[in-house]
Amino acid sequence: MTAVPEPRRLMRIGRGGPRSRAGVALSGREAFLLLIPAMVPILVLSVAPLVRGIYLGFTDSRAGFGVKTSFIGLENFRRLIHDSLFVNSFKIGLIWAGAVTFIQFCLALGLALLLSQPLRARWLARSLALVPWAMPPVVVGIMWKLVFQPQAGVINELLYRAHLPGSNIDWLSDFTWALPAVILVGVWAGMPQTTVALLAGVQSISDDLQEAAAVDGATTLQRFWTITLPQLRPVIVAIVTLDLIWNFNSFGLVYVLTLGGPGHATELPMLFAYNQAFKFDPARNESRDCHAFAKASCARSSASSLSPQSERENARRKGISSSKSRRKTASGSAVTSPLAGRSGSSKL
Repeated sequence: MTAVPEPRRLMRIGRGGPRSRAGVALSGREAFLLLIPAMVPILVLSVAPLVRGIYLGFTDSRAGFGVKTSFIGLENFRRLIHDSLFVNSFKIGLIWAGAVTFIQFCLALGLALLLSQPLRARWLARSLALVPWAMPPVVVGIMWKLVFQPQAGVINELLYRAHLPGSNIDWLSDFTWALPAVILVGVWAGMPQTTVALLAGVQSISDDLQEAAAVDGATTLQRFWTITLPQLRPVIVAIVTLDLIWNFNSFGLVYVLTLGGPGHATELPMLFAYNQAFKFDPARNESRDCHAFAKASCARSSASSLSPQSERENARRKGISSSKSRRKTASGSAVTSPLAGRSGSSKL
C-alpha cells in the first residue's frame, strides 16, 4: 500500500489556523469594512431620504427654513383618502399600469418569439427593437406629441388622406382619447426591455424539448403552451412585476405629453404628488381652480381644433371676405372724395 500524503492546508498568515479552501477567509469585521464604500452612498442617498419622508408623512411639515413641525399622526393620510383628486389619480394609475403592462407583455412576447427564429437580418431587427429603450422619456414625449398634433400630426394627416373619421381630433386634449393615446405611447416606450428579457428566456429553452415534442406530433401551439410558457414562467413573473412598478411610478413621459390633463384625465399618482408638492397651494385651494381652468382650457382647445380641410375652407372664406372689404373701402373712398372736395370748396 502506498500512503497518500495529506494535502497541505492553507494557514492564516501571522495568525495561525486553517484558511478556507475557496480562498482567503475574511472575518466579519473585515467584510464590513469592505462593504462601507458601497453602503455609504446607498444609506445617504436612498435609505435616509426614505426614512425622512416616512417621518414627514406623520407631521405638518412645510417647505422653508426654521418652520416648526409637529406630529399629527394619521391626519395627512385621512385627508388624502378623502381627496377626490388623489382617488382619481390612483384609479388612473391602476388603469395605466395594468393596460400598459398587459399590452406591452403580449406584444413583447410575440416579438421575442419572432426574433428567436432564424430570420435574415435578425441582428438588425434586434437592434431596431431597442431604439425606444435608448431614447430618453422627454424625447419620446416630444416626438409623440408631434405625432398627435391636431393640425399637422401624422395620425390626423393619415386619417384625412384615407377619408376616415377622426382627422379633427386633438388626441392629447380630448377627455375620451387622452388616456388611450398616452397608454399607446407608454406601450411603445416600455416594450423593448420586456422584449429583451423574454428573448433571453426563450433562447435559454433547450432545443431538445422542442424537437422531442415535434417528433411526438405536437403542433406549434401545443409546444408553446406546454413547453415555452412553463419554461418562461420565472422570467414572466419577474418582468411583469417590474413593469407594473415602473409603469405605476411613471412621471416624465406623461408630464411631457399632457401635464396630467385634460382636466386631470391622465394625472398619475406621481403627477398628483408633484402638483401637490410644487404647484398647488392648499391654503388658497388652487387645486380646485386649476381643475376648473383645465376643463375650460380643454373645452376651448377642443372647440378650436379644426381639420386641415376646414382650415383651408376658413382661410378661403377669410380671403374672400377680406377682398370684399377692400373693395368696399376702395368704393367708399371713391364716393367720399368728391364730397370731401365739395365740402372743402364750400368752406373756401
